[in-house]
Amino acid sequence: MAEKAEPQIKLNFGSDELNKIVSKLNKCSEPRKRYEYLLFLAKKLPLLTNDSLDNAIKVKGCISSVYVLGELKEGRIFWKGFSDALITKGMLALLIIGLDNLTPSEILAIDPSFIPATGLNNSLTPSRVNGFMNIFLNMKAQANSFIYQESCLFYLL
Repeated sequence: MAEKAEPQIKLNFGSDELNKIVSKLNKCSEPRKRYEYLLFLAKKLPLLTNDSLDNAIKVKGCISSVYVLGELKEGRIFWKGFSDALITKGMLALLIIGLDNLTPSEILAIDPSFIPATGLNNSLTPSRVNGFMNIFLNMKAQANSFIYQESCLFYLL
């Protein structure tokens, strides 16, 4: 009798750091272990200062208060964030670590299928999964705005 093959999980989502995190989460068989990993990541979150918490960088569609700010330096985006909820802070940290130091184009090319590949959609409530996607979409929108700003500058010169 042939052994049942394990399903192959795609591990190239467009960022080496994101691939590592997805791989680690995907290997967790228990939801509790995924939560623990998110809490571990939350401790690594590069924080925004209180005076940086502006509605312009607030993530819409999250039950928690979530802020994320990308800063373009030498063609790469560096992220900082804030959340008032620990699990959401872990999801934000996952995205910041996974998308940090990428170009705007690289961020726009990130494959959103990494979210179900983490297995978090089986561990989190639907509203948190939706919030996770909203944070990701906000970061992509910021990356897109950097591309737009660069193209405007190009035409002005």
